[in-house]
Formats: sequence, C-alpha cells, structure tokens
Amino acid sequence: MEKLPILPLRGVVVYPLIGVTIDVGRPLSLRALLAAKEHETDLIVVTQKETGNESPEPEDLYTIGTRVHIAKMSELSNETIRVRIVGKERVRVDSVESTDEGWFANIEPVELVEGEEVERTALVRLLKEQFGKLVANIKGMSPDERRRFEMYERLESLTDYITSKLDVDVELRQAMLEEADAVKRGLELLEIIAHEVEVIELEQEMRERTKKSIEQSQREYYLREQMKTIQQELGDQTQESEPNRLREKLEALDLPETTRKNVMREAERLNVVPQTSPEYAVIRNYLDWVASLPWGIETEDKLDVKHAADVLDDDHYGLESVKDRILEYLAVRQLTNSLRGPILCLAGPPGVGKTSLARSIASALERHFVRVSLGGVRDEAEIRGHRRTYIGAMPGRVIRGLKQAESKNPVFLLDEIDKMASDFRGDPASAMLEVLDPEQNVSFSDHYIEEPFDLSNVLFIATANDVSQIPAPLLDRMELIQIGGYTELEKVEIAKRHLVPKQLKEHGLKKSQLTIKEDALYEVVRRYTREAGVRNLERVIGSLCRKAAKQIAIGEKKRVTISKKAIITYLGKPKYRYGKGETEDSIGAVTGLAYTAFGGDTLTIEVALAPGKGKLQLTGKLGDVMQESAQTAYSYVRANAERFGIDPTFYERQDIHIHVPEGAVPKDGPSAGITIATALISALTGKKVHRDVGMTGEITLRGRVLPIGGLKEKALAAHRAGLTTIVIPKDNERDIDDIQETVREKLTFVPVTTLDEVLDVAFGGN
Repeated sequence: MEKLPILPLRGVVVYPLIGVTIDVGRPLSLRALLAAKEHETDLIVVTQKETGNESPEPEDLYTIGTRVHIAKMSELSNETIRVRIVGKERVRVDSVESTDEGWFANIEPVELVEGEEVERTALVRLLKEQFGKLVANIKGMSPDERRRFEMYERLESLTDYITSKLDVDVELRQAMLEEADAVKRGLELLEIIAHEVEVIELEQEMRERTKKSIEQSQREYYLREQMKTIQQELGDQTQESEPNRLREKLEALDLPETTRKNVMREAERLNVVPQTSPEYAVIRNYLDWVASLPWGIETEDKLDVKHAADVLDDDHYGLESVKDRILEYLAVRQLTNSLRGPILCLAGPPGVGKTSLARSIASALERHFVRVSLGGVRDEAEIRGHRRTYIGAMPGRVIRGLKQAESKNPVFLLDEIDKMASDFRGDPASAMLEVLDPEQNVSFSDHYIEEPFDLSNVLFIATANDVSQIPAPLLDRMELIQIGGYTELEKVEIAKRHLVPKQLKEHGLKKSQLTIKEDALYEVVRRYTREAGVRNLERVIGSLCRKAAKQIAIGEKKRVTISKKAIITYLGKPKYRYGKGETEDSIGAVTGLAYTAFGGDTLTIEVALAPGKGKLQLTGKLGDVMQESAQTAYSYVRANAERFGIDPTFYERQDIHIHVPEGAVPKDGPSAGITIATALISALTGKKVHRDVGMTGEITLRGRVLPIGGLKEKALAAHRAGLTTIVIPKDNERDIDDIQETVREKLTFVPVTTLDEVLDVAFGGN
C-alpha cells in the first residue's frame, strides 16, 4: 500500500489521462501540493462531498479519487498557486493521516473490469456517433477539442474524456469515476448524451416558434397599416383610432399657442410611430397627462368676507392673526381681480390646527383643496418630475396635485415643508423656489410636461414646525405667520366646541349620555396633557368617551357625568405636575421661564457653592447655547464681583455647581441668561430671591438684557405656577398686548434693560 499527499477538490472531478488546471488557496491544499513537489511524488486528488465546506475532514471526502502528475505550477498574486495536473489512474483511499506536511493517504489502485471486446467496440462507435451530434453545442470548447474525441479508440479513455466535457452535476461525475466497469460507464453515458440531445432539439424548436411569432407580429402590423390607408382612402371613420381620440381631446383644451403647437406635434408623431414600439407608449402617456391637466379651468371664488369669517370661526377657535390675514386677502380680491394668490407659511408646534385651517380656507373660498406631504422628500424630481427619457417617468408632485384638484386655482397645502432634505439626488427645497416665487410660477416648467403651466392663481399654504430648518431663500418667498400654542382657556373652549362633540359622534354617544364638566376639562389640560396644540387632548377625551360607552353598553349607567373629582377614576393618576412656584424665598434658587414644543413652562435654576479651586460644573442636560449663557453669566459676575459685594477671589476658593432640575429633559436656548446670573449672585452674596418672581432674558458680558421669544407661552406658565411678577427684556414690551387680558390682569410685567434692574426686582428689600 502506497502513501501519497492528498488534495481535496471542490466541485471538480479529475479523470485518468485528462488534464485539468486548478487554483489552490486553502492552507491544507497548499501543504499537500508543496509536499508532493518537495518529495517529487505524485498527488492524490479526491472530491469533497459538500462543495461549501471550507475546512473538510477526512470523512467528508469520497473514497475513490485519482492519482495525478503535477505538470506545471505558477504562483498568483493573491497567495494562490495555479497548478496543471494530469490524471494517471483511479485509486481507492483506505485511510488518511494528518502530518506536519499536510494530509497523506494510504491508497491502492482500483481494479478495472474490461468486458467483452465486441461490446466494447460497439460502444466506442455509438458514443462517437452520439457525442458527435452534441459536441457542436457545448460552450467553451475549441474546434480542436471538438475533434479530439475521434482519436480515442479505447472505451475507458473515451468515456472519461466525454464525461469531463459534459455539463452534469458533481455527484454524477463522481459516480462515473467510481464505476470500474467501462461497459457500464459507456451505457450510462449513452443515456446522458441522449437526454442532452433531446434538450438541445427542444431549445431549437422553441427558437423556431419564437421566430415565427415575431414574423406574425410584423405581418399583422403591416396589415393594420394597409387597412388604415384603405380606410383613409375610402373615408371610413367608423373605427376611430386612439391617436385621433387623443388629438380631439387635446384640441378642445384651452392651451397657450406655443404649447398647442408642441403638443400637436407630439400627437402627429403618435400617428406614425408603430404601436409595438416602446416610444408609442411614452408619447401616449405624455399626451394623456397633458390632456388631464386643468388648462384654463378655474373655480369661481366666493369673495364674501363675512361668510369666510363665519366659516373660519366655526371651524377654529382663536388663531386671530391667521384669520385676519386670510380675510385681508379676500377683501382685496373683492375690490380687484388682479391680485395673485399669496404664499402663506403657517409655522407652529404640532397639533395647533395648521392643516385643518388650510381646509377651512378652501371651504371659505369654495376652492378645491389638495394636500401634498413633503416630509422626507429628498429627490428634486419629486417636485419637478422626471425627464420622459426615463422608464416609468411621471410629473412631479405639483403637477400631480393640480391634476387631482381639477382646477388651476386650488388651495394647495405643502405640508411639513421644513422636513425636506437634500442628498445626492438633488435639493428639493431649491426646486420649490420656482414654485413659490410669484414672479416665476406664472410659467412653472415641469421636467416631464416640458411646457409652462401658470401657478400664479394657486393659493399656496405651507406648514412647518421649525422655521429654522427652512432655507433662507425659500423662507423669503413666503409670508410667515406664527401660530403659538393655545392657552388653557382656549384649549378648554376648543374641547367644548369641537373635540367633545366630535368624539361623541365617533363613539356613538349622544350629548345626553355623556357630560364632561368644565372643571374636568381644565384638570385634563393641566395634569394629563402637556402640549402646545390639542392633539393629545383629543386622544384623552376619546379615552373618556370609550370608558363611558363601556359603562352604558353593559347597563352599569344610563348617563355618565365626569367631574374633576371623577377624572382620576377614569384616567388614573395625573401624568404631569401642574407648575408651582417656590414655597418660600430662597438663596441660590431662581424661577426662570422657558418655552418648549409643548408650550410654556417654569424652570428653577439652582446654584450650590463648595470649597474648591473655582471649578464651574453645569448639569441638567443643557444644550450648547444654554451652557454658553451660563459661561457668560459667570464671566459677568466675576468681572463685577466688587460692585455686588462679592469677594473678587471667590473663583479661586470655591467650586460652583449650576443645576437645572428635570435632568432627563434636554434644555437649550439663551433666554435663561439673567436667571443664571441672578442665581449666581444670590448664592455668592447670601441674599434671598423673592419666591413670586419669574424672569426670562438673554444676558451679555456687559450686563445688558436682550429680547427673547415665546413671551405669551412663558406668561401663561408663570400664571399657572402662581407667580405674580415676571421680569422681561425691554424690547419684549410690545409682545405684552398678545397675552390674554385675563392673564395680564394677574401678572406684573417689569421690562428691564440691564441686570442691575433685574436684581432690584429679584432681591427687593432683601
């Protein structure tokens, strides 16, 4: 028994007298190859049972392999060796041993069965005859290889050669290698060749059928063209063609002259382009889109200012600035018909009624309404459309919206315009510039339509939550109308007028079956919702309706009345703490006023001192701007320490910790500047700050107080927290008139320009 290096193969079976080129890269295989080269011996190649196995074991190999001679080796650049091997004889692998040089196999030759000479000769002739029919259709074989099989006279060599050239699976190739009887191999091979010949004949038959089908289609096309010509000669118009129908539809449109010429030119092309051509479908879809657009179709505006005011008041409570702007537009349109549609941008927190307000405007004007959501739009083609050359091209959202509106002067809502973003597909915000520019949108050109469309009569209304996310050139083209959050009183009124009746109807309840008292609504607004709008308030009211409906349905009650005391029974414990001011005058703690996406709120700024080396620590999940405000206040206090009666060297001996409670809630903005400075001075001087004083304002290094935003919401938060005095920047004095009179009466507003004025109010007689 002989011992030789063994090389596992994946998906390849090597036969005696057949040369094969393989790439060897696995460490196990490389060691076997190098061992055979070093000892100048032959190599045993055996096929793996599983092709995908990267690290086979001896039991993963077939037991019958081939002894081969290494004819040529060459190294490739990727740590792989390309080797040319030539098969010598079939061998049986009795066992495999693992050594430092790789695997070595104990082998013995396979005893071959020759069979009858007459039978062998007959099989050789039959195999050559049948393989000759097949060899011309085998891919990858050179002309010399296609003639080589005729040189083989021995049955063993011929069967091995033919099997190596056939496109069959590895299991069948291995079975042919393991068959020691050449006659049996020959008979099996005849069946395989017969099957392959049958498959090739079937493929040829299918090609012929396809060719005949194409010829038939061409014949039918020529016949249709001849029929069309004959009908034109005879004047037969009984069967009107699709191009003629489209042409009549286009001629009836009120198109500009230049557009009409271009469109009719496309309609003429449709008559000469074959219906089987891909271009026919492209032209037809284009003409369908042009024919479906509202060229010259307008609805007549109902220019009744009083009627519009009634519609807006019925649908929405509050929002006076928006209503006034719409009524101003209607009043001017009532006096002149030359005014173009304004472009409004309603900006405000979620749930304040921006989208529903646009619907009410359309209802008041008796215009068609169309809404396009721009949230997440990143592709410029979404606005301006795709070129017709692209497969599946269509117009952009503006033109598609006009088709949906069926008029050229609808109320067009561009929802969430601040959520558009740009990437490698273009900048849709820049594409909106032409749409929203009154000087340009009179001839808006979509990439698909390629003809100017007049958008000047469209009443565009955009909505946004964060105006800072809108690019400046786009924002410049819109008239910005800020919609602030609702006050408690407004929320309760909206609930009574709109939300409760709506939820009663949706839950199948009558007014007599469920009554939600006003004090219960106030409790829901204060302790179960925290938002600028009323979206979550509506959800909570819906929850109350469902619980009441359950009690009525099971017969527990016939009529449900929900009061403030009963709220906790239906909704559980309150989710939010209703804002409260400090209970007593304190040192180093000042009440600040904040504006969030949920409306106004109060924030207590706390300052603690400890022996140290002047380290300043800020906590409370503060944003970059708020941290800079704290640094500014700290620097101002250091620079003016002596004036405030503070030891000028305090920063060398004391660490200062500034904290804003509710540390899990992110906080940012410059309006806490004077609050932080006041808390610092209070902690360093030991003076108490009045508990009923709140403040808001940005501070500079010179101690000046700069204006802030959201004064209305901050004043509401101060009123809710029980404060009586709020310190505001002098420049915000003009915003006091926007605050409800019921709130103004209970608050004392102190406008200031410097921090000294702030300290006079905060410390008072302390």
